[in-house]
Amino acid sequence: MTAPIHVSAAVITDADGRLLLVRKSGTTAFMQPGGKPEPGESPAQTLVRELAEEIGVHVPESRLRALGRFTAPAANEPGHEVVADVFAVDIGDATPVVAAEIAELRWVGRTDAAELEVAPLALAYFLAG
Repeated sequence: MTAPIHVSAAVITDADGRLLLVRKSGTTAFMQPGGKPEPGESPAQTLVRELAEEIGVHVPESRLRALGRFTAPAANEPGHEVVADVFAVDIGDATPVVAAEIAELRWVGRTDAAELEVAPLALAYFLAG
């Protein structure tokens, strides 16, 4: 059994209830913004850093609300499982932009998810119908 991949991930929704998903360069699956921790980072610190790097949104830890730890098959590492500390994030009136390794971002509703390759974590827990 391979070691799980630990990440922090964001649930960011717009006024229409659509979920913000991103696609990293060189990959095909859309997933929630977030990523792997640097040494010594808490899950919340990881997410704050990743949101700034990936989508240019700066949020204090106080704007994160822990939703729990979720497990799903990894989207970009076949045979691996992702263990995600997931937070609901209020980005206020900030506008997410493509940055760092992100190639594309989209606001995705439940019906849109059928048209895209969506990471198992987002599909199973945050876009379920």
